Amino acid sequence: MQFWQNRRPLILIAALLVAFSNAPALAAPYLVMDVDSGRVLEQQDAFKRWYPASLSKLMTAYVVFRAVEAGQVRLSSPVRISKNAAEEPPSKMGFPPGAVLTLDNALKIIMVKSANDVTTAIAETIAGSEAGFAARMNAEAQRLGMTDSHFVNAHGLPTSRQYTTARDLALLVRALRTEFRQYSGYFSIEGLRFGAKVLENHNMLIGRFEGADGMKTGFICAAGFNLIATATRGRRSLAAIVLGAFSPVERAEKAAELLERGFDRWGVMAPTLASLRPSSSSPDRHVATDLRSQICTAEAYERRAKLRDDEGHYIFTSPHVQPMTREPRLVTVGLERVETPPRYADVPIPTPRPDYPPRTLSAGQGG
Repeated sequence: MQFWQNRRPLILIAALLVAFSNAPALAAPYLVMDVDSGRVLEQQDAFKRWYPASLSKLMTAYVVFRAVEAGQVRLSSPVRISKNAAEEPPSKMGFPPGAVLTLDNALKIIMVKSANDVTTAIAETIAGSEAGFAARMNAEAQRLGMTDSHFVNAHGLPTSRQYTTARDLALLVRALRTEFRQYSGYFSIEGLRFGAKVLENHNMLIGRFEGADGMKTGFICAAGFNLIATATRGRRSLAAIVLGAFSPVERAEKAAELLERGFDRWGVMAPTLASLRPSSSSPDRHVATDLRSQICTAEAYERRAKLRDDEGHYIFTSPHVQPMTREPRLVTVGLERVETPPRYADVPIPTPRPDYPPRTLSAGQGG
């Protein structure tokens, strides 16, 4: 199996360049920081509110790690797929209600596959309901100083009330990387094996950019293609936050460019995340940008299709993103069991639920 094989026939590269020259410029907040020092090496619109999409799952993981640390759950604890969780839209695993997996496997799945059904099941397991888990997410965000973030669900499916900023996400990334180093392996998995299926990580820098070791992708129409990417070279670890890219290729190449420039400078005099201040007092920065009209149109889908070769592999032109020359390292995951549904009527006890409208969404949102 070839893994994101890099093919560069001239005619396709020409098509790629034409596609991007005709594409409208997208608003694109970004930030690159030194993880250990918290110094911001470069940023643009770091305080601009944005829809996190599946980057929300990093906060989900943080809440889980805090619960494990507090002894409330273990990584071996069971996570049961409820009827509510099973009905979440893609991206998803499609497990039936009653399916049970370990919290450890559930975390691996949401980091690689970005499965919304499994994410909701985690939230219900930890806090009893989606609303209860969102309250924990917001409490942790407040404690970390994420002053421009708000969560109403664990997976990041669209709602105008779920937003964040590049600066806030950097705070979260730094907390994950410094407080929970023992769990860093969840963010660097190259792929999963579930039965006969192979699930590839959507973070295309892993195995393709020197030193890449995490973290998470996210996509919904309103947000565009988001990526948080980390890399370590020697004793330095950097993190790049890229929001609102036009395609998976653009977000990967932009993150690679930011990280590469970051490794070329130490930023001794650069501001820290704590001292960073907004460059503008415009009220527009408090309104999350909605990119649906630029990202999810027939024309946009057609342009993105030109970023693949005839076999469906993405074409990269960045010198910093190299072809993967080996097979991906796969981690095996599976279910513990599938409970037999009872014969009596399955009437679930009502639980609080955020008022986002996931049932009307198109498939494929999450990674």
